[in-house]
Amino acid sequence: MTENLELNGIPLESLPPMLLRATSYGHFTSMQVRDGRVRGLAQHLDRLDRSSRELFGQGLSADRVLSVLRAALDRAWSVDVSVRISAFVLPRAETRRAETLQPEPDLLVTVSDPIAPTSTPPRLLAFEHERPVPHLKHTGTFSLTYYARQARLASYDDALFYDRSGNVSEASIWNICFARAGRIIWPEAAVLPGITMLTLQAGLEAVGVARETVPVPLSTIADYDAAYLTNSIDSALPVASITTPAGTTQYKSDPASAELIARAYAAVPLDVI
Repeated sequence: MTENLELNGIPLESLPPMLLRATSYGHFTSMQVRDGRVRGLAQHLDRLDRSSRELFGQGLSADRVLSVLRAALDRAWSVDVSVRISAFVLPRAETRRAETLQPEPDLLVTVSDPIAPTSTPPRLLAFEHERPVPHLKHTGTFSLTYYARQARLASYDDALFYDRSGNVSEASIWNICFARAGRIIWPEAAVLPGITMLTLQAGLEAVGVARETVPVPLSTIADYDAAYLTNSIDSALPVASITTPAGTTQYKSDPASAELIARAYAAVPLDVI
């Protein structure tokens, strides 16, 4: 696998220890770049700015992010790549007074080979779990990896989460939506607002389908025709089944909702970086 790392626009040949320590408190955004373009670029930039303001007290300007991103892409080996932009604060030699001067976030851009969409509908195992600070795409991903691994050890493909009220929230690295009779339902819960989820919601509105976000109790998932996972890699990955403490719900192929979601995704144009 080919991979390039650039810290504040400077290529890195190795990961210094201080970088490994600093990245434990930070946030990131990931995107699949095709022909130098990506969907939801403005939303990626907004996510980085808002998250930096919350975590570090200082935002990230779109100009700065685009500058380091474009430089990294200019040095890439292809116009089709995967990109991760991470923000954190490296230890500084000088002493800073936090109340008078906030540190400027550092940016690590990782460019790697493009990732193909998942080819097989996954079987999900449900766990009661609520991520800390779920509205941020932060680097605290231990629990996500842990539950995904537990699902695989139990012979499933990945983990689905439900909260203490018994309502579906999200999957390990995906948002989830459900389809029924031409409607797309998004769970109302504390979740990360994924860029692809936001893109699909905008696309659905563009094709005349109103956004619906309602609680989805785990006990009602069999009432839906289909379920789909969404992230930067998979815009609408059909779910094969969901296993809960009450049993397993199997989903059949639902061409109508699949076509609707595909049409909504295509309705949002790619942005040139």
